[in-house]
Amino acid sequence: MSDKITVDAISLEVFKNLFASIAEEMGVTLRRSSFSPNIRERLDFSCALFDKDARMVAQAAHIPVHLGSMPASVAYAVRHFEGFLQGDVAILNDPYRGGTHLPDITMVSPVFGPDGLEFFVASRAHHADVGGMSPGSLPLSTELYQEGLIIPPVKLRMSGWFNDGVLDLIVANSRAPQERLGDIEAQLAAHRIGELRLQDIIIEYGAEAVKAHAQALIDYSRRMTEATIAAIPDGTYRFEDALEGDGQTESEIPICVTIKVSGEHMTVDFEGSAPQVAGNVNAVSAIVRSATWYCIRLLAEDDVPVNHGCFEPIEVITPEHSLLNPDFPAAVAVGNTETGQRIVDVVLGALSKALPDRIPAASQGTMNNFTVGMVVNGQQYVYYETIGGGHGAGPSWHGISGRHSHMTNTLNTPVEALEFTYPLRVRAYELRDKSGGKGRFFGGDGIRREYEFLAPATVTFNSERRTRPPYGLNGGKPGACGQNTIIRADGTTETVGAKYTARLQSGDRVIIETPGGGGWGKTSSRKSKR
Repeated sequence: MSDKITVDAISLEVFKNLFASIAEEMGVTLRRSSFSPNIRERLDFSCALFDKDARMVAQAAHIPVHLGSMPASVAYAVRHFEGFLQGDVAILNDPYRGGTHLPDITMVSPVFGPDGLEFFVASRAHHADVGGMSPGSLPLSTELYQEGLIIPPVKLRMSGWFNDGVLDLIVANSRAPQERLGDIEAQLAAHRIGELRLQDIIIEYGAEAVKAHAQALIDYSRRMTEATIAAIPDGTYRFEDALEGDGQTESEIPICVTIKVSGEHMTVDFEGSAPQVAGNVNAVSAIVRSATWYCIRLLAEDDVPVNHGCFEPIEVITPEHSLLNPDFPAAVAVGNTETGQRIVDVVLGALSKALPDRIPAASQGTMNNFTVGMVVNGQQYVYYETIGGGHGAGPSWHGISGRHSHMTNTLNTPVEALEFTYPLRVRAYELRDKSGGKGRFFGGDGIRREYEFLAPATVTFNSERRTRPPYGLNGGKPGACGQNTIIRADGTTETVGAKYTARLQSGDRVIIETPGGGGWGKTSSRKSKR
């Protein structure tokens, strides 16, 4: 840090908000410019700022699993190219190069000051379809190649000029090409806003002052995280839970964690977790780190700015060739959404042994992924949604009902937007009464959502907590398991597994009932009330 630059509490707060506002404005631009309901309505995207060494400086309050793993994608892109020029934009989605799953497309743009490259802006958006063996690009796969188009780090724009071949290749591999083109353009628009706003503050305050405050903000977040860890009693804490299957078999797949706390440092070791599996629930190590960091940030008493400093005091160990550190080209389609949620459950479960009066019971523990592909009069429709459920109850509160939790921060698609865009009808959208676990404090209730299809469709479920319920804590009861049901037009009813693909006809219906959250504490002699 330059001796000429003074950073004090007031100036740090000013720059903290300046950096965050840029990421937020990028997100607003991306949402308003996008074509797909998945981005426009569900807000399945994230934006962040990085320094020239690919360290995260600031983020908007978007998707936790994106923002904790995006630094790895930015670092890969920066290392991959010998340099960036004004007007360059890199694009990638490879999970083995910092990504999460193939529909999450990341873009990285340089920001230049008077003395050269100073920062990067980045965005990650979930595109509803990038090819693969089933609509929505979240198939019951056994290798990455089945999940869609793999994009290594490549320049989408070079000195301001479009790389038309790359754009054409991405769009041609989607079942909804015009939607892909519109959403890619929306990400580019967000990057233009981010670049302009960063350049504005560099011009106003000077590059050295901006960089000095970025470094100070990273240092501040590191100290805050160290203080959070120091407040946890030193010791070793273990917990184990399991996934219910990988889309190929329904056998349980264990996830184990051992947390060692020593002063201001924490080691989170996933040794003992299952080996790499054949199906689509393998999670690359960037997801594991992201979920772990998220859990530690939940413990902070104050609002800690999420940046590179938050990650430094926490060491995350994932065994090689395992479910949580698979070898390319293992299938990973829902390692992001489903395995990431279970990682949160086991980390919080271990922390509950250190902090029994602070940690809540398990929330629904799944994102209830539902993808739909339809062709009507030659036009292709691809729809993707995650559905909220019950939050776990805590030491002094009831769980929230019908909300997304933990590694997802999206919305459910509004019924009006869904029915306007796709040839289907939502026949029910309601809470599952009494699906939350009982206890001194009740877990939140899940959701019941019923769809009727007005044209033939291919649907895929990728969910969890259908047989293994969200756990309660301190004597609280578990939440209710979820359930996926298909009702055919002829009245035939079938309860299907957590991970399932089916071909539906016009008039068929799907009912998705999501899990409730776990209860907290033993029920007193008096009847507990919400």
